[in-house]
Amino acid sequence: SRADKIRIKRLKDTVENGNIILHTNRTLEEVTGDQMGVTGLRLRDTQQSDNIETLDIAGLFVAIGHSPNTALFEGQLELENGYIKVQSGTHGIATQTSIPGVFAAGDGRDQIYR
Repeated sequence: SRADKIRIKRLKDTVENGNIILHTNRTLEEVTGDQMGVTGLRLRDTQQSDNIETLDIAGLFVAIGHSPNTALFEGQLELENGYIKVQSGTHGIATQTSIPGVFAAGDGRDQIYR
């Protein structure tokens, strides 16, 4: 949508010189990990569905959108009323999920302040 394009442009302008890489037109296929936590992602291209990208990562922030589209995390992360359950507090690992190294932010985790 037009609003999404504007948001993406603003984000690109903001992170142009930073350490953030935007992966647009992708859907999350799989989060991989081991006993120590999350280790990678598999992303599918929404325009060329046979194109799958694998990323090595050490942490994950989940920010899904305006309504919690968290069904793909059922059985993987602890959910509460459809929202991703996180630690509490104001510092440290307050946004860490039930899996070490996986953090949640945005509408997928906060039903009060979203």
